[in-house]
Amino acid sequence: MTAMDFDAWASHELDAVESALDHWVPATAPAGLGEAMRYGVLDGGKRLRPLLVMAACATLSGQREAALRAAVAVELIHAYSLIHDDMPCMDNDVLRRGKPTVHVKFGQAQAMLAGDAMQALAFEVLTPANAVEPSLQARLCGLLARSAGHAGMAGGQAIDLASIGQPLDEMALRDMHQRKTGALLQASVLMGAACGRPDATAWQALSDYGDAVGLAFQVVDDILDVTQESATLGKTAGKDSDANKPTYVSVLGLAAARQHALDLRERAHADLGRSGLADVALLAWLADKVVDRDN
Repeated sequence: MTAMDFDAWASHELDAVESALDHWVPATAPAGLGEAMRYGVLDGGKRLRPLLVMAACATLSGQREAALRAAVAVELIHAYSLIHDDMPCMDNDVLRRGKPTVHVKFGQAQAMLAGDAMQALAFEVLTPANAVEPSLQARLCGLLARSAGHAGMAGGQAIDLASIGQPLDEMALRDMHQRKTGALLQASVLMGAACGRPDATAWQALSDYGDAVGLAFQVVDDILDVTQESATLGKTAGKDSDANKPTYVSVLGLAAARQHALDLRERAHADLGRSGLADVALLAWLADKVVDRDN
């Protein structure tokens, strides 16, 4: 595939995910809740996690209907986490995806409820009456729940909040980000893979690939936080350093952090190379996009 082919594939899949989100996130939830939910998830974001789901499914010629539901579910979990993270009791931010954060727009109580409702909706989307066999539903729910809970995203966020103003070495920083950011990205790959029939070798290689991509994403995020403007990022630049949070830049330095991101990309490509899968070009391209992005 050429770069144009990759871009066309991504555009097609993003349209499908956006359409599905528009269909499944209700405008009719009571007392304005639907409006807050839709504001928090529609028409914004890179949609990297859904693209990883769809790419892994395509790589394994898996079940597209199940993968599309998984892509929507993982984006709902991601969006809910951003709504809650931005609140005054957490990161206290006022800008997300180039617009006011949900609690600024709708108030703190409505933002909390919108996140709660989106988390529940993710698992509702994964468990349709007939479209996906129950065994696959259960596997997808398990992968997503583990990545979002105490061992994954929520646990990583707890470590992050407890680490403000505290020195962390690289190992502790990696553990935090493998949970807070990496777990959901890794789960995106594995949820897409679960929609196909990977053997044990492919499954482990894709799990390792997802881990490398997840860490690379966070390293690049930390770099962009100190090298880009808020208008480019779509969120408040310099927020982590202002809050005295440990980052890959503060722990390693800017040059070493950039090299670490490149090393993680190479690791991700090597993981794909030992997967035994015939065509991993989409996943390799996405690893490149993670490292080469500017927002």
